[in-house]
Amino acid sequence: MISRLSDELRFNAQSLELRAQRQEVLSANLANAETPNFKAQDFNFSDALRSATGAGNGPSVPPVQMATTNTRHLSGDGSVGIPVALQYRTPTQAAIDGNTVDPDLERTQFTDNAMRYDASLRMLNGQIQTLQRAIQGN
Repeated sequence: MISRLSDELRFNAQSLELRAQRQEVLSANLANAETPNFKAQDFNFSDALRSATGAGNGPSVPPVQMATTNTRHLSGDGSVGIPVALQYRTPTQAAIDGNTVDPDLERTQFTDNAMRYDASLRMLNGQIQTLQRAIQGN
């Protein structure tokens, strides 16, 4: 029973973290809509969640090792959050400057992801509140 609750909480927490990461990727695409030669990126949320939860054989992304050329440099693996396989988005219409960002598509994806992030957050908060009520006996 406890492991099931733990698995459900972990699943929703990982979903929330991946939604936040996708929001950053989509934000970067929108911010660079006018940057020449910028290539829009995204990742497959379902594959990333399956990989993060161990529920499938999604694409594995090796950790990045940071080079330190000075003893005062911080060491680290260079990863932020759950590793995801970023893919370049195929442009629907070629741009003269080489930019592949479609602002309308990016705004739509951004809004959809924001709503799903909010739903994931509400789901996680609901689970936590249910656990608190069960513990407190309310």
